[in-house]
Amino acid sequence: MTGAKISMQEGKNEALSFAFGASLVVFFQTFIAVLFARYINNHQRIVATLQEIGIFVFIGLSIYFFWIAKKPKKLNRSVKIKGKSNRFFFGVFLSLLNFLPIPFYVFASISLASLRYFSFEKTQIISFVLGVVMGSFSVFYSYIVSFKLIQSKTDFLLRNSNNIIGSVTTFMAIITIIKLFWS
Repeated sequence: MTGAKISMQEGKNEALSFAFGASLVVFFQTFIAVLFARYINNHQRIVATLQEIGIFVFIGLSIYFFWIAKKPKKLNRSVKIKGKSNRFFFGVFLSLLNFLPIPFYVFASISLASLRYFSFEKTQIISFVLGVVMGSFSVFYSYIVSFKLIQSKTDFLLRNSNNIIGSVTTFMAIITIIKLFWS
């Protein structure tokens, strides 16, 4: 969304610079996550402990997003992004603030490996990381070039973001419980 705002206020090139910066951080976050997942996957005792902890984390997040988190405020369309510093570093900075990709890609790569769709070999790790980066950049780019077309849909997502995240974390808790008790 920030990339789209930058595009509208400062132009497409500045927004693309922002997207490249954010994608660079996604590269490193995903690479670290997959390496961490490889370590965890080689030590099965850690996997069982993390699954048990994960159940409580996902249930806690579900409770938070369904009942505790405040509803997002109405989108303010007159928000101005202040400062004209390099948007590449702004993208890096904002992506560094988001720590959720690391546990997500740890979980995703371990899950794919358990289903035998992924192995922790160099070529597959590089392919996975590059695929994530290209996918992330594609999403950033699509926001940048089509924000005006999807603006009404983004309002819906912003209004219902807590319910969406709560549903995802509830689903993850259920899957983890099933895997833990029936595996």
